[in-house]
Amino acid sequence: MRQGRFDEPASETAQLYSESVSIDWRLSSHDIKGSLAHAKALAAAGILTREEHEQIEAALTVIEAEIKAGDFRWERSLEDVHMNIEAALTKRIGAAGAKLHTARSRNDQVALDLRLYVKAESAEICTRLRALQRSMLSLAERYQTVVMPGYTHLQRAQPIVLAHYFLAQMEALERDHARIIDCARRADVLPLGSGALAGSTIVLDRELIARELGFAKLSQNSLDAVGDRDFIAEFLFGLAMIGMHLSRLSEELILWSTTEFGFITFSDAFSTGSSLMPQKKNPDMAELTRGKTGRLYGNLIALLTTLKGLPSSYQRDLQEDKGPLFDSVTTVKDALSVFAAMLPELAVNQGRMESAADDPNLLATDLAEYLVKKGMPFREAHEAVGKLVVRAANAKLALNNISLLEMQEISPLFDEEVLKVFNVRASLAKRAAIGAPSPENVAAQIARWKSLL
Repeated sequence: MRQGRFDEPASETAQLYSESVSIDWRLSSHDIKGSLAHAKALAAAGILTREEHEQIEAALTVIEAEIKAGDFRWERSLEDVHMNIEAALTKRIGAAGAKLHTARSRNDQVALDLRLYVKAESAEICTRLRALQRSMLSLAERYQTVVMPGYTHLQRAQPIVLAHYFLAQMEALERDHARIIDCARRADVLPLGSGALAGSTIVLDRELIARELGFAKLSQNSLDAVGDRDFIAEFLFGLAMIGMHLSRLSEELILWSTTEFGFITFSDAFSTGSSLMPQKKNPDMAELTRGKTGRLYGNLIALLTTLKGLPSSYQRDLQEDKGPLFDSVTTVKDALSVFAAMLPELAVNQGRMESAADDPNLLATDLAEYLVKKGMPFREAHEAVGKLVVRAANAKLALNNISLLEMQEISPLFDEEVLKVFNVRASLAKRAAIGAPSPENVAAQIARWKSLL
């Protein structure tokens, strides 16, 4: 901003390089909300007359309506959203508009706008997280009894039900939800009144402003308040974590949709074709989400890198906080909406999943635990069953087709009851510890989530 201190205007090149209104216009509603609260405090302090206060309120309301309608003209020469709105206000009502910036700096003004923005977008993202969780809960209820292999190292490991898988994704999203709420709590601190870095000799009622804007706390150090962007970094981390969880989900769904797995099929509405190969049906929405997660990480690192070299208080480098913030918010909101709409349309190949889960090797751990229940130490039982697995593989037999006599050659603890181990649904029923995928546990978790959501 260049006023009386400068004899010459900034060059056009410098203006184009330094303007931020092309990005920060998105803060306009928050900027106006902050100005209305600030005007009320100025009126309470006697800086504005009642008439001036009413003029400011009326004009800002009209300006906000024009912005929402797309009728407001943003001027790059005025640098940012704050000066554009202030200039429009002063042009309309004159001296009263010029009084609005009393006891306020763009430093505490932008800090305020960003906190209001993060609070509002946190609420919106939490709403979309809940919508996605509801989609997943519906799938968990629909596929409560569908047995499938659980995987470690991308190798078949132990049987689970598909509902248990979707409930697992809901747990991750619940951590995201809690993390975003926690971020919003730390953003819920009013910085307005900090001025450029040392407040003002014109003391306003900051508690009044906080009540008007819905802030729970007041900043306690003006120097810190204008330079603090921790809440944005934390928010970007929360958004990156959501992206990571959606990316991991995407990777799994992409694999499951391949011919090699054949577990699911994406609907036509959320798939694309190939420009060359007529047979292709590509899971592009999931792939794009997996790719966009890299941008979310990049935005977090970009902000942290900007912050790491800054002295205390406000520096112009902080203008670079908005691009990463806005991009991450838009990216995550879009991804959450896409997944909430895409998941209910997945077609599940129940037969293929249950056929894959019918692999007796998935019950090798159950076999070892069978020996443990007969008194064998687990490490010995693990080794004994490992030998059985090798013997079955060499003989090209399923593990449950090894004869009892051969089993007893490895351990005399095997008896006729061993064949009961090779029953997937019986195995699942026994997995009754808290958090395990027994039918009763899964049903209880579905009920718990229904109550929560």
